[in-house]
Amino acid sequence: MVRTDRQKAGDAAECLVAERLTARGWLILARNIHAGRSELDIVAVDPGPPTRLVIVEVRWRRSREFGLPEETFDYRKRAHLRAGVARLLERGQLPDGQELPWLPISLDLAVVEPGQGGAPRVRLYRDALSG
Repeated sequence: MVRTDRQKAGDAAECLVAERLTARGWLILARNIHAGRSELDIVAVDPGPPTRLVIVEVRWRRSREFGLPEETFDYRKRAHLRAGVARLLERGQLPDGQELPWLPISLDLAVVEPGQGGAPRVRLYRDALSG
């Protein structure tokens, strides 16, 4: 399957976020999981404290010309992700058969955009579904 430039940029943003989380001590359990009609970008364990199972939604923008990446995480996207997380929990395991850890769950939002000098900037918002 041929990936568009836009899809490749999104993939790169997800890789960058996964690398940053791993550097913080997080354990990446899976990426790009399909749960019903939803795709969950990153499923990870945040060692905390407190330790928790985290679904990370990654949003990126090439520029701020049309707004911030956070602005694309609207109520429709949140509802869609809630449904995907519910499907994943209902299944109780990852697609590879690995059981989900029995931990408190949250959904975090990671945004990626160009920073000073072209180096990408990453911001992590904890418990993004509560907003």
